[in-house]
Amino acid sequence: MRIAHLIESDGPGGAERVVAHLAGALQAEGDTNVVFVPAKGEGWLAQQLEGTGVAVEHFHIDQPLSLTCVRSLADAFVRHGIEVAHSHEFSMAVYGAWATRRVGIPHVITMHGSRYYADRLRRRLALASAMAMSQQIVAVSAPLAAQMSRDLWVRRSRISIVTNGVPWKAPERVTLREELGLESSDRLLVSVGNLYPVKGHRHMIDALALLAKQHPRLHYAIAGRGDQEEPLLALARDHGLQSRVHLLGLRNDVSAVLSAADIFVLPSISEGLPLALLEAMFAARPIVASNVGDIAIALAGGQAGRLVPPEAPAALAVAIGGLLQDPDAARLLGERAQLRVAAEYSLSQMVRQYARAYEAALRREVKPSGHLLAAGE
Repeated sequence: MRIAHLIESDGPGGAERVVAHLAGALQAEGDTNVVFVPAKGEGWLAQQLEGTGVAVEHFHIDQPLSLTCVRSLADAFVRHGIEVAHSHEFSMAVYGAWATRRVGIPHVITMHGSRYYADRLRRRLALASAMAMSQQIVAVSAPLAAQMSRDLWVRRSRISIVTNGVPWKAPERVTLREELGLESSDRLLVSVGNLYPVKGHRHMIDALALLAKQHPRLHYAIAGRGDQEEPLLALARDHGLQSRVHLLGLRNDVSAVLSAADIFVLPSISEGLPLALLEAMFAARPIVASNVGDIAIALAGGQAGRLVPPEAPAALAVAIGGLLQDPDAARLLGERAQLRVAAEYSLSQMVRQYARAYEAALRREVKPSGHLLAAGE
């Protein structure tokens, strides 16, 4: 197949990583892949694709509803001989639907968990229209699929679920503890996720404050970047934890960061199925995670990790404290997590599911419109 992958941003986020993994794996299996990213983006996604053989094209959205962008996408589809286009998240779902309709090729939409489309009726109408014109609609978790159905007036039966999958390679070197100046008796909690409110890092810092007296050598490190860096540092200072909270910034050695952790913590307020969770499972880390999205399914209802309510620092503290006091239970959780992720959430499984979605989309009749229709932003 000749596949186009469209995404509205190219920074180091979860959806962007899915695109990089998916396009690279399909290319290695003999398909031809072209990834479309914004013209004035960060360039991170293109860097991840270097050496894979995947082509990169750029699009430009010149106004809130850019018919020029639709035309340029359609022209690029023809130029590359694209047979099926796969759009990720709101903006490219809308633009991809109109561009594929213009040239008469099937369209697949994946939503990864963000619901910023839901705040404005015009956005909901635009996305619902795009889904009506698309041959396959995908959500990364069952709760997200149900929410999309309610938000967008789409029959639940029209929405397929393709769970995320990640590749895993054990790190050659693990240096984080040395970087942070930790001693062998220090314990380290790790989160991986951009510094946005929805990731719930402030609740973990509040939990650390509850644990601080009983566990005076406990540290917390977050790998990620975002606009909450100063508020999180200020919160740590308010709790007197400034020497025990470490913001690592963007890391390219996530597997090594995870391997340095005594416990992986995912305190998110909302999620679909985060890649960081799956990577922590591959690393056999004991996990404490918010019970949101498909996290409980991934962790086998708590058999492969501790589940706590979101926005609940006290519950986080209790779960973490229990694992710190029972190393054997923590090790068993990590082993169960590793076995489960290898069986259910490998990259190869995700690639196979998307390949089936593309084949199903190709079997459905698509009639080219030959012209552009307007949709509200």
